[in-house]
Amino acid sequence: MDVALGGTFDPVHDGHRRLFERAFELGDVTIGLTSDELAPKTRHVERHVNSYDQRENALEDVLESIAAEYDREFEIRPLEEPTGIATEPQFDYLVVSPETRDGGERINDIRRERGHDPLEVVVVPHLRAEDGDIISSTRIVRGEIDEHGRVLDESDG
Repeated sequence: MDVALGGTFDPVHDGHRRLFERAFELGDVTIGLTSDELAPKTRHVERHVNSYDQRENALEDVLESIAAEYDREFEIRPLEEPTGIATEPQFDYLVVSPETRDGGERINDIRRERGHDPLEVVVVPHLRAEDGDIISSTRIVRGEIDEHGRVLDESDG
């Protein structure tokens, strides 16, 4: 089975790792990594986002070990538009987080219009930090938590 997954992944954290693990459970994975142009448009909060090349290198490092654990292949491709690669016919699954579930519905609408079978949209729940709020890249960039969801005090940052 072929699995699509998309995002900015900057920085990669345990919530992302949960998405990746679920994707690799289902099959070989193609990650649509937001382009430098698209990445700022997908942010709910304005913040610095590393370059595509930096994000791709960091993502490869994380994915290699997870893919090996599940004996799966992966590919990272640039994502130029929000519906991106998942509208292509070869995919069977789309792995999303709760806030991107609606995007999965839009993708399936596009797939139907193009005569493709809809994807099975697999929603992976958020991972919570030790303070009970979700682990997010924005919280990490702000210095609130680390990539594992541990709360940082001011002396840590």
